[in-house]
Amino acid sequence: MLPEMSSFAGAIEINNMIETEEVQSNDMERKILEKNHRVYAYLAQGLASSMRTACIARAISASSTDNYPEETIENTLDPRDRIRHSASYWSSEGEMDPSIPESLVYKLIANLCVVTEIHVQPFQAYFQFGHPIYSAKAVRFRMGHQKYPMERGGDAANDPAAGFDSLEDQYIWTYTSPEFPMAQENRLQKFKLPEPALCIGGILQIELLGRVQKQEMDGLYYICVSHVQVVGRPLSEAFDVEIHDPSGKFTLKYLHRGYQCQSLVVAPEGLGADTASWIQSGDRSIEQMIIEGFLGAAAEDDSDDDYLPTL
Repeated sequence: MLPEMSSFAGAIEINNMIETEEVQSNDMERKILEKNHRVYAYLAQGLASSMRTACIARAISASSTDNYPEETIENTLDPRDRIRHSASYWSSEGEMDPSIPESLVYKLIANLCVVTEIHVQPFQAYFQFGHPIYSAKAVRFRMGHQKYPMERGGDAANDPAAGFDSLEDQYIWTYTSPEFPMAQENRLQKFKLPEPALCIGGILQIELLGRVQKQEMDGLYYICVSHVQVVGRPLSEAFDVEIHDPSGKFTLKYLHRGYQCQSLVVAPEGLGADTASWIQSGDRSIEQMIIEGFLGAAAEDDSDDDYLPTL
């Protein structure tokens, strides 16, 4: 149910000590598998106990920006419609071809987040004749991680020259959603994913596919967005991931620090070499534990939108 989990390498790092499954002793292998299983149980519990919340930490980059900094991507994270008496929104550059896409990239608040829905509001230019709405035809969402370590000052959020191709070179996407049609309406449009998606690496991209509105003064097509929200559950600070390039595999990092789990699931006592098969093919696999823990908690607060800023 969480295919993104297949990218985890056969290693778990606990308090900076790496333990792998590639060992000779059956007894040692059993102990490592049981310990790894307990860590995954902590992971599932961490999801179940976390609150559904707004998950964007900051804007990273836009495929293009028409007028920087007035129309920067960072405006999409401000809940206000106007700032200092000016409209707050991001705008793409104009294009003659309405099929040319745009993209917005954001950093989430944790490297491990389960995302359930994304909200996007197109911008209505109240200062132009006819009050046109510069929506996209459709949206699609991708999640993943950077190919190479990047310092905060090195991203392209403040680079108006950052292009679509250069952005694509920076990331590996481990999840891609279906396309969702976008209405040409000035409202916060909520796109719920078919299933909760695990974002490994903390990077989310919004693809804006197709243009519908020309600007009267130059005859070019634009896409403009006023607000973006990402809704989901971040993992606790006890968990992190280390990305191995260029393999695309991850090490799950667990910093114990006395972290307790009240409903810990462990392998039954007395299991020997069969522990691996119990973990991998038992009634509750690792992925099932994680997603069931998440869905159980999600049912309690699915209708509660108090965690999001009011727009």
